[in-house]
Amino acid sequence: MLLGAIADDLTGATDLALTLSRNGMKTLQVVGVPAPDADFGNADAVVVALKSRTIPAAEAVAQSLAAARILVERGAAQLYFKYCSTFDSTDRGNIGPVIDALLDLLGESRSVACPAFPENARTLYKGHLFVGDVPLSESPMKDHPLTPMRDSNLVRVLGRQTARPVGLVPLEAVHQGVGPLREALAAQGGIAVVDAITDEDLRVIGAALADMRLVTGGSALARGLPQNFRARGLLPAVQAEAAFAAPKGAGIFLAGSCSAATRRQVADAQARGVAALKVDPLAIVEGRQTAAQALDFIAAHAGDAYPPLLYSSADPDEVRAAQERLGQGEAGEIVERFLAAIAQALRQRGYRRFIVAGGETSGAVVQALGATTVAIGPEIDPGVPWVLTQGPDALCLALKSGNFGSDDFFTKAWGQIR
Repeated sequence: MLLGAIADDLTGATDLALTLSRNGMKTLQVVGVPAPDADFGNADAVVVALKSRTIPAAEAVAQSLAAARILVERGAAQLYFKYCSTFDSTDRGNIGPVIDALLDLLGESRSVACPAFPENARTLYKGHLFVGDVPLSESPMKDHPLTPMRDSNLVRVLGRQTARPVGLVPLEAVHQGVGPLREALAAQGGIAVVDAITDEDLRVIGAALADMRLVTGGSALARGLPQNFRARGLLPAVQAEAAFAAPKGAGIFLAGSCSAATRRQVADAQARGVAALKVDPLAIVEGRQTAAQALDFIAAHAGDAYPPLLYSSADPDEVRAAQERLGQGEAGEIVERFLAAIAQALRQRGYRRFIVAGGETSGAVVQALGATTVAIGPEIDPGVPWVLTQGPDALCLALKSGNFGSDDFFTKAWGQIR
């Protein structure tokens, strides 16, 4: 193993694994903290998918350290901590505390933070994170039900999460090239937030991080890391992608994210004739909506051109109303458990293709399906590939971060494997 990675949610791990795979690393994705004797085969990179983005910071730290210790013991020369390109977190964490813990584990004093993902319109300039043409604090992320992002200055945001100094390496330093950038990073103590507005910026940054033991950022920053190992003769040239064969079986669309992107995707799917059933956490709690009813709905549309869609996506006002009744975290967890139970029941009925929107929902569904390792398949949209579970009765999964994907994501994904 050359690179060991820890992602704070499942879709982020899949996104990172796709990035590394496309850049020539044999990549294995593991769901949950791997066993000390886990079989990683001949993987160049192992990506551990946790569900630690919104849990208490102490728990996120404990899980991240457990995974990191195994990766280091198994030979990882460099660690990568992957979080969302919208830096989803609160003043309590969890990004800063996990970075601190990983640095302490490695005996290191500095790292970088760069969530930029230009292909998905996430850019970083003067330390401010932009989503499209607006600052993060003016984007739909300001209304996120669990991690509302109301400050776009990541130096300030991260500075509230760690006792380490947090500084800025501006775009001008990146544009000076790899050598000068490496010197600028070496002069920084603690954690350096690094500007990036193009893919080329990220490749320059990646090249400057060849000797840094801990790198943190979104998935796009990792594009520049494989070449560092290749330059040392540790990786061959990038090979052609292997053929992808989706297992036969029925499919289902599941959406638990309430992001603006997912809401658009749900609306687009319905406009294209996808049969859709809205999942309401209040109705579930009150017994007015049951898994049996949902399964009957799915069965009634088994012969449709597209799989049916179960979704809980709602606008911010509706989400707040549910949270006020059920609690901030409980409303989402009710939906996650409901959709996970549906997925588990469908697998028992022979379903083999699952298209899931939302990081937390994806984690719950994959856990219910019993998937522990996945191989990366073709890309559907930037940052979103198909994956195949390993072992008997393989499943084909599309696991999408709530904020990712084109408006026609659901029907596009299905069209690739129909």
